Amino acid sequence: MGFLLLIGTPLTGAAVLAVLGARRFAPRLNIAFSLVTFLAACALTVVVMGAGNLTFAREQFFIDPFNVFLVTLTALVGLTTAVFSRPYMRVEMEHGRVRAPQLRLYHSMYQLFMATMLVALTTNNMGLLWVAMEAATLSTVLLVTLYRTGPSLEAGWKYFVLCGVGIAQALFGTILLYFAAEHVLGAEGVSALLWTHLNGVKGSLEPKVLSLAFVFLLVGYGTKVGLAPLHNWLPDAHAEGPTPISAVLSGLLLNVALYAVVRCKILVEGSLHSSLPSHMLMGFGLLSVVLAAFFLWRQRDIKRLFAYSSIEHMGIITFAFGMGGAVANFAALLHMTVHSLTKSAIFFAAGHAAQKSGSQLIDNIRGLITLSPTIGWGLMMGSLAILGVPPFGVFASEFLILTTAMREQPWATPILLMALAVAFAAIFGRVQPMVFGETTARRLPHPPALLPVFLHLALVLALGLYIPPYLAEWYRAAARLIGGG
Repeated sequence: MGFLLLIGTPLTGAAVLAVLGARRFAPRLNIAFSLVTFLAACALTVVVMGAGNLTFAREQFFIDPFNVFLVTLTALVGLTTAVFSRPYMRVEMEHGRVRAPQLRLYHSMYQLFMATMLVALTTNNMGLLWVAMEAATLSTVLLVTLYRTGPSLEAGWKYFVLCGVGIAQALFGTILLYFAAEHVLGAEGVSALLWTHLNGVKGSLEPKVLSLAFVFLLVGYGTKVGLAPLHNWLPDAHAEGPTPISAVLSGLLLNVALYAVVRCKILVEGSLHSSLPSHMLMGFGLLSVVLAAFFLWRQRDIKRLFAYSSIEHMGIITFAFGMGGAVANFAALLHMTVHSLTKSAIFFAAGHAAQKSGSQLIDNIRGLITLSPTIGWGLMMGSLAILGVPPFGVFASEFLILTTAMREQPWATPILLMALAVAFAAIFGRVQPMVFGETTARRLPHPPALLPVFLHLALVLALGLYIPPYLAEWYRAAARLIGGG
């Protein structure tokens, strides 16, 4: 029942809001659908952590500690983003940037986007995983181009073309995976693509075919992760789309794409009995961290600034999964959690700040602490959290990753430290005048939705101080499943 609600609720929400999405009560309806999805995710988590792995629909869907953790995180951020989008989109309508048909499209595609991500996370079928990722791309293209301006249409096309090419590479990798599986599992049709079946026979799969498949799968899904040099779509999509979509792109979609990469890594490493996949993840991860850190210095748009920060942090997580082992995987999962919560909180605060100033340009946003102390402190605290300042949870996860790198990959430690220092200086140097500079912003007629901002930051702070035993066991179970190292 919980699984049916988890997938069925956002799909139903997409259909209902396609009709009613422009009504006055539509934002509340969007929140209601998101709330039911979150409650279903919580119920499913309780069952999985108590009873173990679950399968549904003739094994086409599979829940284990790794994906149920991401399902709950996705549903939580989806709910808080729906809460944030209610006042945000109301101001956008009052300013004439969004009209009734666009609002209906926004609410409908938001729920469809949530549904596609949840299907991608829970499916056991590697083919259906690809379909869900492609559907997520199509739904978010419509959200990125919501404003129908020249820059937003250009960003949408760039997103569609680059991610379309990337996802085509992932399709070829999936075909190669099926080719290898068919020789071992026999003519089982689509059952040969079930991850649980593949994982059971991964030691017998043809290594050369699997290694080639992983290259295509990493390039394909890595494009969606935003790994350099495949990241060019991400800053434009974040900057030109509505701020709630920037929050879920950074906080959720990148995680789902990286989840797909890690699932593939488990299979390929088991087949190759070598560290090639790990080295590839570490290489792409380090390249992303370094490139993003230096690109941060060139940014003049607040949303592009934090988009490059997302590339940096996804690089850190990818590097940690590449190292593998119990500690590195635990740290990567913790970093996925705190990055999602922190980055979405930052985009919430940045969205309100941009609405107050009437511009996304950093030079035009000044003195937030004077006109709206809550927005100013939310932006500053979120920035300090994402920069790894203790005692926030990002510090804890980065500390674990760095200390593991010192032991396992000492050559990479100076590179990581240099990139983190550059990113710290770039972001702090831009956020400080936005918050404490001379006032240029104006007041808005509607109060901002700040509960999601401080709820997320409170959770990140709590995870930096104390990880509850049940949550730690959750991470450990997922880390064991990922293995490697």
